[in-house]
Amino acid sequence: VASAETSLLNKLIRTSLVESSHHVEILQRDPSSPLFSVKTFEELPLKKELLKGIYTMGFNRPSKIQETALPIMLAYPPQNLIAQSQSGTGKTAAFVLAMLSRVNAAEKYPQCLCLAPTYELALQIGRVVETIGRFCADIKVTYAVRGNRVLQGVALEGQIIIGTPGTMLDWCFKRRVIDVRKINMFVLDEADIMIDTQGLSYQSIRIQRRGCQMLLFSATFKETVRAFAVQIISNPIVIKLREEELTLGNIRQYFFTCRSREEKYRALCNIYGSITVGQAMIFCQTRKSADWLAVEMTQDGHQVAILTAELTVAQRADVIQRFRDGKEKVLIATNVCARGIDVQQVTIVVNFSLPIDQNSEPDFETYLHRIGRAGRFGKKGIAFSMVESQNVQLVQMIEEHFQTKIKQLDPDDMDELEKLAN
Repeated sequence: VASAETSLLNKLIRTSLVESSHHVEILQRDPSSPLFSVKTFEELPLKKELLKGIYTMGFNRPSKIQETALPIMLAYPPQNLIAQSQSGTGKTAAFVLAMLSRVNAAEKYPQCLCLAPTYELALQIGRVVETIGRFCADIKVTYAVRGNRVLQGVALEGQIIIGTPGTMLDWCFKRRVIDVRKINMFVLDEADIMIDTQGLSYQSIRIQRRGCQMLLFSATFKETVRAFAVQIISNPIVIKLREEELTLGNIRQYFFTCRSREEKYRALCNIYGSITVGQAMIFCQTRKSADWLAVEMTQDGHQVAILTAELTVAQRADVIQRFRDGKEKVLIATNVCARGIDVQQVTIVVNFSLPIDQNSEPDFETYLHRIGRAGRFGKKGIAFSMVESQNVQLVQMIEEHFQTKIKQLDPDDMDELEKLAN
C-alpha cells in the first residue's frame, strides 16, 4: 500500500519534528468550553517518567499538532478527538503520550487499544511506546498482529494493545482475550488508509461505549473518513492541520536541451563543476536509468545513494538517513521518494528526465513534488531539468500550468552556470 509505506517511511526517518508553520483549525461542539494550547511539555499533566521519555525521543518542545491536541487528549473528563494531521507532525508521539498517561500500571489487563493499517506501522507505533515509556517500569505493550498467536481465554497482561484490524477483532470477539468493557482509550491511526484499503466499517469497531475515549487520526478528511468518524465518535473536538502548500516561488527553474543520456550526464557534470552543491536529489523516470547514472557518478568519484521501489521500506529509510547525515551528497531516486521526504540540506534538484504520465504529457503534480524538495522550509533552491529536444513543448506546458518561468541554459556555457552560484 503506497500511502501506508510513505507513512511508515516517515516514521522510520523522523528523529525530530519538522518545524512547521501549518495553521491549526479547531472545531468543537461547545464553543464556550475553554481550549488550551501549550508551548512546553512541562505545562502538561505528565508524569516525570514520561517527560524523561519524550526528551529521549529528541523532542524539546511540542509540535503544532501536539500544542493543541495534547491538552485535549489529556483532559479530564476524557474528550473524544478527530485530528487531521500529515505524517511527520508528531501525532504518533502525541497519542502515545496520551495512552501512557491513561493506563494504570498496577492493573495487569488491556486498557488502551491502538489500530494501525499495516503490520509494519503497528510495530513502529509500538517502538515509539517503548521508547517514550522506557522509564515506566510496569507498563507493557502487546502486539495484536499476524503471527502473534494467543490461546482462547488466556488473560493478556499488557495494558496497551497495538494491532491491525483483523487480528484485533479476532482477539476481542472470537478469542475473547481482551475485555472491551475495560478499555478506556481507543486510538485509530491512519484512518484514511484503513478505510481505503481494508473497508473498515462501522460494524467492525464494536468497542465504542460510554466512558471509552476515542481518538481518530487521518492525513486527509475526505467524505469517507468524515462519515466513518461521525458514526463511531460522539461529540468530538476536530483539529485540522492545514497541509503546507508546496510553492515554486523560492525555486529558480532551468532546463537544458540534450540529445542523449550521455549529453545529459555531461550537463550534470558541468553543474557540479560550477555550483557549490550542498546536497542534490536527481530524479529518473526508470530504475534502469537510475542504476546507469549511479554507476557513472560513482566511477567519477561522487558519493551516491540510490532509492528505488525495489528496496524495502526499512532499506529506503536507511538510505535516506545516510543521505541526511551527509554520508552521500547525491541521492538518485525514482518517483518513490518524490513526496514527503524532507532533507533540509538539499539545495539542488535535477530532473534527469521530466516526469510524464501515460499520455506522454507532463505529470504536473510529480514535477511540483520533485522540485519542492529543493525549497523546503522557505529556503531558496535551484531545479534543473534535462529535456530531449523533441520534448521542449513539455517545458512550455509546465510553465503555463504553474504560471512560472523555466529558463533555458546552454549545458556547455560554464559562465552562465557560474553566475547561478552567486
